[in-house]
Amino acid sequence: MKKLTVMAALAAGMAISAMAADFTGYIVDQNCASKKEMLGNVQCAQSCIKRGSPAVLVTDAGKVYKIAEQDKVKDSAGKKVTISGTAKEDTISVDSVKEM
Repeated sequence: MKKLTVMAALAAGMAISAMAADFTGYIVDQNCASKKEMLGNVQCAQSCIKRGSPAVLVTDAGKVYKIAEQDKVKDSAGKKVTISGTAKEDTISVDSVKEM
């Protein structure tokens, strides 16, 4: 019985950690994610992403999220967006993208 209770608690914890939410920040290429001056640089982000650098979301607090569905964010490269989706650890599964 104790084992069943522990398993149920673990399952509930995992479900909570992967809840849908909104994430706001800039879509940039992974190589420039740590450079604040690159946030909002549409031309650079589009160029680097076209050359194969993965797109990521950088929040105003500096948190960097990987994007599971790259095709859903490529058109917003360099722009501030709100992504609706599910985060699991540091990766967002994108449901929708809204440019700010």
